[in-house]
Amino acid sequence: MNKYRSGLEVSIAKQLKKFRIEFTYEKLIILYIKPQETHRYIPDFRLANGILIETKGRFVLSDRKKHLLIRKQYGDKYDIRFVFSNAKAKIYKGSKTTYADWCIKYGFKFFNKTIPIKWIKEKYGTHRS
Repeated sequence: MNKYRSGLEVSIAKQLKKFRIEFTYEKLIILYIKPQETHRYIPDFRLANGILIETKGRFVLSDRKKHLLIRKQYGDKYDIRFVFSNAKAKIYKGSKTTYADWCIKYGFKFFNKTIPIKWIKEKYGTHRS
């Protein structure tokens, strides 16, 4: 007998069997798309030259997805850069990929613990706005 998730499911399965009705339990998978939701992103810092700085102690999956969506939807409009407390941290336990590796793969500039003076001194308009 299958493992059912509730007492009601057990009762329904028994009823179907009693009446010799053929059935399957949790075999069919139906894919669906959730309606679009609008979310807000507020960068931690915006430098006078337009560079956006996002500081991260932990860089969790939802953050990584969010930044890829922003990049996809806004293209080169924003220059978002990361300052990590530890860029060598793994993106999840047991992963070989670090925060730095992820940034390199997706073309994001990053640094450890401080904003590089080079970023601060970049001239306005030499990068995305």
